[in-house]
Amino acid sequence: MVEPSPGAPLPGDPSPGGPAVGRPAPAGGADPASRPGRLGVGVVSGGRVGAVLGASLRAAGHAVVGASGVSERTRERVGALLPGVPLLEVPEVVRRAELVLLAVPDDALADLVAGVAATGGWQAGQLVVHTAGRYGVEVLAPARAAGAIPLAVHPAMTFTGTSLDLARLVDCSFAVTAPGPVLPVAQALVVEMGGDPVVVAEADRPLYHAALSHGANHLVTLVAQARELLAAAGVDEPARVLGPLLHASLDGAVRAGDDALTGPVARADAGTLAAHRAALAEHAARSGSTEVPDAHRAMARATALRALARGRLAAEDAARVLELLADPPPRA
Repeated sequence: MVEPSPGAPLPGDPSPGGPAVGRPAPAGGADPASRPGRLGVGVVSGGRVGAVLGASLRAAGHAVVGASGVSERTRERVGALLPGVPLLEVPEVVRRAELVLLAVPDDALADLVAGVAATGGWQAGQLVVHTAGRYGVEVLAPARAAGAIPLAVHPAMTFTGTSLDLARLVDCSFAVTAPGPVLPVAQALVVEMGGDPVVVAEADRPLYHAALSHGANHLVTLVAQARELLAAAGVDEPARVLGPLLHASLDGAVRAGDDALTGPVARADAGTLAAHRAALAEHAARSGSTEVPDAHRAMARATALRALARGRLAAEDAARVLELLADPPPRA
């Protein structure tokens, strides 16, 4: 690893020689690489998230000194987003880097950090940044014990692993968790990538990540099921029918939360709900998609309970809806 010179600014530190990291570049198109506090970045691994964030840091003037990855898809992605960056084994990426970006699956992170520590790979003063939503910095304890600086930076965004993601990072929220003295470093790195840093406490990371997963990942399942049902109903272009409705519903929910609720549960329209359940049970019997009526029932019950708790449903109306939804429909 190339050691920074004594007194060299960390990202986000003010410098008399120019703007701090995370601040706009000087007018006149100054080269981002000329800003103070530029670092050698190592990416482990060059998957969808790692390659995109590496490319974003590179655009901010940091030098990406290496990336790891074994699959052909990863190699192609690194070649497209990080041209000229060598593909290296993990220990060599860590050895070369002043900032190590760990963009690996959550379940692989702890073993990776411990494995590098067991071989003496972490270096004093090295920034070790992971992108796992579930974890704060405690998972980086083996690196911290070696003198590395632990930072947790998680983008609240879904990734395709293409250059399209770079534009999505602009104004994207990033959960940042770090020891107090170096929290500004994590925040500055996020700002450099065009994002908005949101501080999340160590103990709150699992709940934070559950919220994103529930809202985004389960939305994919919900929409896929709705597309399936429309196709079964004879609609030729389900996406065209769903698109405007879902965009409007999502916009309303993000803006107004539970107050945006409409539909048969909000109206306590038990007859319509009964017809829906019967139609879904019939579809499941024909198609084998038994998870669809189960998901519908679970979401309808959750919707009714939230509407009741927030005064959107009268107690007697909620009781009628919940009674209808009390038992799963019979399997055909």
